[in-house]
Amino acid sequence: MNLFEQTAEWFLDPANWTGPAGIPARLAEHLFYSGLTLMIAAAIALPLGLFVGHTGRGRIAIVGLASGLRALPTLGLLTLFVLLMGLGLMPPIYALVILAIPPLLAGTYSGIAAVDRPLVDAARAMGMTEWQVLFRAEVPNALPVLLGGVRAAFLQVIATVSVVAYINLGGLGRYLIDGLALRDPVRLFAGALLIAALALVTDGLLAVVQKAAVSPGVRGGASGSKGRTSKVGAASAGI
Repeated sequence: MNLFEQTAEWFLDPANWTGPAGIPARLAEHLFYSGLTLMIAAAIALPLGLFVGHTGRGRIAIVGLASGLRALPTLGLLTLFVLLMGLGLMPPIYALVILAIPPLLAGTYSGIAAVDRPLVDAARAMGMTEWQVLFRAEVPNALPVLLGGVRAAFLQVIATVSVVAYINLGGLGRYLIDGLALRDPVRLFAGALLIAALALVTDGLLAVVQKAAVSPGVRGGASGSKGRTSKVGAASAGI
């Protein structure tokens, strides 16, 4: 019996779908860690990205910050936070927050900065306050790129949150760590498949949400200006 047949049997075993170590419980833990990470990262990155994109202040500092955070190894950060703070839930969450901040920051800043300046000037000429200009003119037009940053951040976190199992927490990464420790390739392969499937499903759902949240007018305007779209896309990938 090859690895694929053994993995199929593993998935068909009812024992792997019940209890605190079952697939539903591990999936719930994985999503909880991912959601908590994204909430904290968004609370930091979104306001900062909106401010810099709207005012243009601190752009160089943001570029350096995003580039520097991208270069930090998540497992190394996890180990550092555990050494400084001890075992628990928050040390690995802080390490994952640092991973999630750059795409959120890049998407928010790039989206706001790429909004057509005549549109912003027209909003100001109508007597809008700066808050109104930001949230009624800039943010709606920046949504395609902004939500793209959220989508990229969530996928990165889902794929990387498995490292929390390294310090004896749960999630789907538990199957990877236990599979390595027990030299069980079936458990290891099943865990990898579960994480990959979750990432694909999440990406599909976020794509639907992104399409539904952006007005047809904004989508049409974005597709009608290839040069601006490619410039914004490149900026979102890495400021």
